[in-house]
Amino acid sequence: MTVPAAPLVRGAHVRSRRTARQGPASPLERLRRPIFWPFVTPALLIMVLFYLAPIVFVVWLSLHRWAGYGPMEYVGFANYVTISKDPTFVTSIVNTLKILFIVGIVTFALAFALTMALRRMRGRFFARSVLFFPNLINSLVFAVFAGMLFNPQGLVNNVLAALGVDTPPKWLAADNQFTLIMVILAWGATGYFTSIIMSAVDQIPDYYYEAAQLDGAGPLRQFFTVTLPLSWDVVTVCAVLWTMSSVKVFELILVFGGSRASTPNAGNWTTSLYVYLSAFQSNGGRAFGVAAAAALVSLLMVVVLTFGLRRAMRRESLEF
Repeated sequence: MTVPAAPLVRGAHVRSRRTARQGPASPLERLRRPIFWPFVTPALLIMVLFYLAPIVFVVWLSLHRWAGYGPMEYVGFANYVTISKDPTFVTSIVNTLKILFIVGIVTFALAFALTMALRRMRGRFFARSVLFFPNLINSLVFAVFAGMLFNPQGLVNNVLAALGVDTPPKWLAADNQFTLIMVILAWGATGYFTSIIMSAVDQIPDYYYEAAQLDGAGPLRQFFTVTLPLSWDVVTVCAVLWTMSSVKVFELILVFGGSRASTPNAGNWTTSLYVYLSAFQSNGGRAFGVAAAAALVSLLMVVVLTFGLRRAMRRESLEF
């Protein structure tokens, strides 16, 4: 009878040693345990209600043909086949990737340059507020303002004419609109990410830069050996934020479309605009199934890019 009881005694002995090693629970931990779920449950319910449930509905909707009223018609993966054969959807993905990578590289290059230029400047906190100010204004304002500046009789062309340029570029031509959109996006996002990166660089002790200077490191080498490694975690967060926001560029391109009666040039569409214009077509039609399929492809692209970016930028945390 004692033989089968030995493992139980041995297991109890192991559990007792583990408990002794962990030590008794602190009063704060004992207080935390009964209130954990009451605090977390409302947030979980909100997430399920407003995030997970709509995603499940969109998955179901993408497998049907539906105009927003009447019964749904099950079509399987026909909506995915439709968008895969649509050249406008392919263009929208390419444009979204252009915003993600081209505008992102320009934005972060400018943000790092401004951070290093303002790091020792007197009044850098005021400069940071000025740089952040454009983010307090809706991007529609920038779109309207850019249209006023770059129209044929706008300020830019008048300045060029005063300088002797007889034939200024057609800034708002269909071939140049997307380039102008990317410039506006970089202009608006640079100050936001500069403010975040500057707040991280402010926490780096000065003696690291002093040691680098004693070793003969110039500003560029100081950036790669001191600034970038010690602010890498914040840069990673900024990169993820930019990845998610770049896929949601919508109203800026819609304003460049011209009027309510016409849609923007198809060469300027992004995935978010494609989803909107598929669901609410200019001819009054409704294709919610196609819009749902495009939205899911866009969501999948964001998830893959975000996880890939996080994995590519994973580094060992540095403490200072």
